[in-house]
Amino acid sequence: MSEPVDYPALILKRGEDARLRAGHAWVFSNEVDVQRTPLTEFAPGQACAILDSREKPIGVGYVNPHSLICARLVARGLEHALDKSLFVHRLNVALSLRERLYDEPYYRLVFGEADGLPGLTVDRFGDVLVAQTTTAGMERLKEPIAEALVKTLKPAALWWKNDAAVRALEGLPSYADLGYGDGALPLEAREGGLRFAVDPVGGQKTGWFYDQRANRDLLARFVAGKRVLDVCSYLGGWGLRAASMGASEVVCVDASADAVEAIAANAERNGLAGSVSAVRADAFDHLRALREARERFDVVILDPPAFVKRRKDLSEGKQAYRRLNELGMQVLARDGILVTCSCSYHMPRTLLLEGIQLGARHLDRQAQVLVQLQQAPDHPVHPAIPETDYLKGYILRVLPA
Repeated sequence: MSEPVDYPALILKRGEDARLRAGHAWVFSNEVDVQRTPLTEFAPGQACAILDSREKPIGVGYVNPHSLICARLVARGLEHALDKSLFVHRLNVALSLRERLYDEPYYRLVFGEADGLPGLTVDRFGDVLVAQTTTAGMERLKEPIAEALVKTLKPAALWWKNDAAVRALEGLPSYADLGYGDGALPLEAREGGLRFAVDPVGGQKTGWFYDQRANRDLLARFVAGKRVLDVCSYLGGWGLRAASMGASEVVCVDASADAVEAIAANAERNGLAGSVSAVRADAFDHLRALREARERFDVVILDPPAFVKRRKDLSEGKQAYRRLNELGMQVLARDGILVTCSCSYHMPRTLLLEGIQLGARHLDRQAQVLVQLQQAPDHPVHPAIPETDYLKGYILRVLPA
């Protein structure tokens, strides 16, 4: 039996341990008994032992006194220090799932709380890793995390892509740099037999959106021989997959000049340049222009960035999703297929579908849900942590009423 860790105690108020004991990992600042354990006595990211009001241990975590989520639970009980040994164990558990799911080493290796490592994301691109810390606790533990990643996976390189906006809430700086090994760029993501050039420094998130892979796998039955519009394309994941599955023509639309250039290069790289074109334009503006030009597509794919980043944005964001979907339906051919997604955690699945239905009725259309979409299994959902279940979407058939 190992000795319990000797970390400073963070004591919760009476009854505030219920959510943690039910499986969640977050402690909010108003749940801490600050009379007994003042938050001001902790440094940002400091390791702690989380105790209930009777001072019975719940587990080990870390604190940020300046954040609304002031602590996160990493390990239950007091037997495991926040060190390289714990990270190696958690990484091996995470790796065993991904190796069961995928034939090639291209996937999300660590998905924060769902993999028992709150505040840490790691994507794998062959022998290169791209990691992101979003909390002061994980930022402080970067060195043992890097050592554990190198020991477990023996990568050629490890990049830190620490520029997520959420880091500002933790008082953390924004940067992207090489943490280990050979930093040759660009990287390569592989999906569905295609190869995509990925930039972990200048690109979005960690460079690629593995969370949509399983959903893109479903396109084959809908796109063969069809004209496809891919809106908010980024590097062309949806559009190029559709082209590889036999779409007769694919038009990709993105507001970023770099993304449009990358789509063209990725189409060329995969021998799809003859059927894929890319347009730089605002999604809403371009859909309106296509509607005015009476352009029609057999399949329209809408995969926008999050319109609801905070709960207070829900009303405005809900309307944005409705407008986007209504515009998408207006450029659909008769009996067309609409693929639509939301990566906004604060946008409930029911509200997304409600907006689609309102848009369909406004256009005198009938929508049929064919498939409900969710994040790929390398982004597992923790049943006790609803925040891990963020991606939702639908594949719908849209008919005249």
